[in-house]
Amino acid sequence: GDVNGLFFTPALFGPATSQQVSFSYTNHLAALNAGSVAYSRTLEPLGTTVGGGVRFLYSGTLEGRDRYGEPTGDFAAGDVVLTTGASRPLGAHARYGANLHLLHSRIDDVSASVLAVDLGGVYRVPGRQLALGATLRNLGVTLDRYANASTDLPLDLQVGLSKRLAHLPLLLTITGYDLTNLSEGVKGGDTVDHVLGHLTFGAELQPGDILRLRIGYNHRRSRDLALSDRFDMAGLGLGFGVTVRALTVDYAYNSWSDLGGLHQFTLRTDLSAW
Repeated sequence: GDVNGLFFTPALFGPATSQQVSFSYTNHLAALNAGSVAYSRTLEPLGTTVGGGVRFLYSGTLEGRDRYGEPTGDFAAGDVVLTTGASRPLGAHARYGANLHLLHSRIDDVSASVLAVDLGGVYRVPGRQLALGATLRNLGVTLDRYANASTDLPLDLQVGLSKRLAHLPLLLTITGYDLTNLSEGVKGGDTVDHVLGHLTFGAELQPGDILRLRIGYNHRRSRDLALSDRFDMAGLGLGFGVTVRALTVDYAYNSWSDLGGLHQFTLRTDLSAW
């Protein structure tokens, strides 16, 4: 029921997200600002849900230096991604879809652009409150590139499983990612690190109709960002969602160890309910 799912798996948005609009803002590290806008609508005569959105990352003003450390003047950098997609049902329990992304990145007076496609599907088993999804992300071509720099997209196969427990208001998820590049994992890690380096874990507790509590963990991010062998919250995400009538407010915090953390705020609503 969250329209923002279209950014990750095109099969996730459908009738449950029809006429839903979402605004999201992330307070990133080092004064970086990021955000997104998303919307979807189900076209009943076609049996298809269409959606789209915009994501951005803006660095603000940066101080330029040459190779000798001498000032060269201020400049700005940022990225914008335009996304459009569609999804359709396949039988009673499955959906499939595709997204098209136009990515544009600029640093000072140089830029790069790529065109990318995501393909995905989701199969649900309602009787067991189980869902299985798969997405092939970043199938794309480079339109123009930074001078002497590669802008090849990282092809990424992701497979996810979610299960809602029968006697507890708890949803558990596990996602395998970067499955097209299994030779890569946690640098310097053992076999367990290598396996966990391709998995993320999540849980959502819903004690009532209004509140949802969430936690997530990314082992590769934890190992890459942890600055000591002591207990470190790097790779850990915490959040909550509050729904009042047709309005939902979500908050998430992701730890980047001693570097700080990311704060994300999302406001979404169903326009048909107003």
